[in-house]
Amino acid sequence: MPGRKREYDEDDVRIRPGRSSRPRTRLRPKHDDAIDALVITVDRGRYGCVREDTGDTEVITAMRARELGRKSVVVGDRVALVGDVSGSPGALARIVRIGERTSVLRRTADDDDTTPEGRLERVVVANADQLVIVSALSDPPPRTGFIDRCLVAAYDADVEPLLCLTKADLAGPEQVLGYYAELDLPYVLVRPGSDLAELRERLSGRISVLVGHSGVGKSTLVNRLVPDALRAVGAVSAIGKGRHTSTSAVALRLPAIGRSRKDPGWIIDTPGIRSFGLAHVSAESLLHGFPDLVEGTLEDQPNCGHTTADADCRLDAWVADGHADPRRLASYRRLLSSRAGDLDQRDQPADETPAG
Repeated sequence: MPGRKREYDEDDVRIRPGRSSRPRTRLRPKHDDAIDALVITVDRGRYGCVREDTGDTEVITAMRARELGRKSVVVGDRVALVGDVSGSPGALARIVRIGERTSVLRRTADDDDTTPEGRLERVVVANADQLVIVSALSDPPPRTGFIDRCLVAAYDADVEPLLCLTKADLAGPEQVLGYYAELDLPYVLVRPGSDLAELRERLSGRISVLVGHSGVGKSTLVNRLVPDALRAVGAVSAIGKGRHTSTSAVALRLPAIGRSRKDPGWIIDTPGIRSFGLAHVSAESLLHGFPDLVEGTLEDQPNCGHTTADADCRLDAWVADGHADPRRLASYRRLLSSRAGDLDQRDQPADETPAG
């Protein structure tokens, strides 16, 4: 009948079939055939890895498997590899697992947390056992502010610190060692051409991270410890088209000592790290780098911030009574101020008494 509306039923409904009836699964392959390796360099999404169990120095180039999601891979990570692990030119393996980290050494881009850069926390290396703070005794003069920051970063990461004082032929270590007298900080002295037996003994069997300002002799030290360091760096940098930038870390296997079968250890050179931003470290944790001041803080109220703005802080009187070096208190307070975004003098020479 004209004008009458048509009535629809289920026979008029057309259902488009699905593209696939195969059920989705979240099961991942177990990769039982994966081999264990250590990440020794990272460059633009490519990871240079070596096998620790065989002692082979062949660098395996790998990429991160999609199944890892956003998990970061850094130098020092112990990973599991599948695919082409031959290490031959053009070969590419995949990182399918990241081992649990025993330690994580972090730094913040800057101590000002009011900017996105200041809130950027970066993992420097993973699984390090020791942080070797390289400082010259002269030319340039030692910077206790830098050393203090490194100590805080080491204690926060549960990594043992070692102070390596270079250019000991130009100046004595008494002033620096006196500044850290209450810490019982382990140290070694290095002179041009001197025997590195003591340093090698402290590095043996460990993964040690070397940090230091430009000009303190760190590169010379690395080349003495690993005579073919330049060739090794060139090999691992090949995964990044031959580019080894000043901001990338690289792990170098130390050569064996004589006929000893003992693990000689690894050193991680970090040429791009000149300071440690500590915005990621809480004010309470900062005190871990100043154990010589801990006893004095016990006399304060629980909510005392130990800054110069805290009128009732008893640290000043405690230090004035001779319990600690006033320069240590000044350094601690500079770090507290820098976390708040205030200007600090983190690289103050050891022969200058910091202002409070």
